[in-house]
Amino acid sequence: MEQNSFNITRREFFKLASVGSAVLTASILPWQAFAAPKGNSLNTTVVSMDEIKLAAERLSGNIRRTPVVAGGQLSQYTGVDLHLKLESMQYTGAFKERGALNKMSSMTKGEKARGVIAASTGNHAQGVAYHATRLSLPSTIVMPHGTPNMKVTHTKLLGANVVIHGSTFDDALAFALNKASKDGLTFIHPFEDPLVICGQGTVGLEIMEVLPDLDVLVVPVGGGGLISGCATAAKAIKPTLKIYGVEAKGYSAMRQRLHGQPIVTGGETIAEGIAVHNVGDRTYSIINELVDDVLVVEEGSIEKAISLLFEDRKIVSEGAGAVGVAACIEHGKIFEGKKVATPITGGNIDSRMFATLLNRNLARGGKLVNLRVTSSGQGEVYPEIANLLAKNDALVVNLTYDQIFHATSAKSPSYNLVLETRDMRHAEQLVKDFRASGFKAELIK
Repeated sequence: MEQNSFNITRREFFKLASVGSAVLTASILPWQAFAAPKGNSLNTTVVSMDEIKLAAERLSGNIRRTPVVAGGQLSQYTGVDLHLKLESMQYTGAFKERGALNKMSSMTKGEKARGVIAASTGNHAQGVAYHATRLSLPSTIVMPHGTPNMKVTHTKLLGANVVIHGSTFDDALAFALNKASKDGLTFIHPFEDPLVICGQGTVGLEIMEVLPDLDVLVVPVGGGGLISGCATAAKAIKPTLKIYGVEAKGYSAMRQRLHGQPIVTGGETIAEGIAVHNVGDRTYSIINELVDDVLVVEEGSIEKAISLLFEDRKIVSEGAGAVGVAACIEHGKIFEGKKVATPITGGNIDSRMFATLLNRNLARGGKLVNLRVTSSGQGEVYPEIANLLAKNDALVVNLTYDQIFHATSAKSPSYNLVLETRDMRHAEQLVKDFRASGFKAELIK
């Protein structure tokens, strides 16, 4: 990224941003403000257990104290005594409400009258919009072009003035910061503001109140605000507690930074909520001090976690919300035999994507198969195919008829069957029965 000049120092940026009155020029590229510091020079004492308890008082009665539930079959599957904190049950479907509300509750009357502004493409936008409307504060959310229409619509319905600006999140963030300075608005940072961090830390506080004998806390990591607050609260209650962060493989900025590696991010991920290109100085300092390590999970593990959460516990999770469970699946040996808790940080997943992920997981387990059957003779074969399927208790999800690409002749068509089966052994037995009846049959993978 091209270097640009700053009108204020990095520390001044965070100090001013935390009270919503930063003076910035349009030439500043926002993510450059989060570049790695030389040493842990930031003052993190403003993020303390006392401040998190104060945040809990402010939030009491205004956000949902979400339940902590046992992992059920997920515990058996992973070999971990797993417990889930369901932040997906907040009104806007994500934990982001906590930090946003704590920030707004701490503002002066004058600041509240002028209003708040944020840049976001998802859960932070909705959290700010919802609670600003509840508190009768004017709110503006800046989103880049290309933000899904559903997210834009939901944010508007929650009462925010939505401004579409720029082609990237960085563009939207720079615009929001400059508008905050120009119009006297309070900027609500998604993760680097101490008041936001303390609000998110109430998640950890609530987990420890329910599970005082917890061994390990596993927390999704994007910009680092949630794990910074949770680690501060949890370690204050139980200093021996192990704390691990989790990032998606293509966006492991925090892990790279902690391990002194160049930060390289990019690619597709279903964990969009934590797909950040860099992390904050303040969150880095707290994580470097309090977190044991940050783990990385593959996309396949995230997909499996989303599917298992729904199949076993009937919990709907977005990709970012499920990475703690994904870590237990992929790195189970680290947590084996331990009492582990992880927050399901959000449930805002596109319905079509959710259906696709569930079906992909069924296919991995041999419970959804694609069977191609070709007749070796002439005549009507539908009855025979139907009888073989009924005999094997295989349910037809979809059937297509092919006389062109895979037929042995114009009079011997191919049938492509998407079937629901018990497992791969069941599917393979079905193939054997079709072949024994004179059909050419194969599973298409």
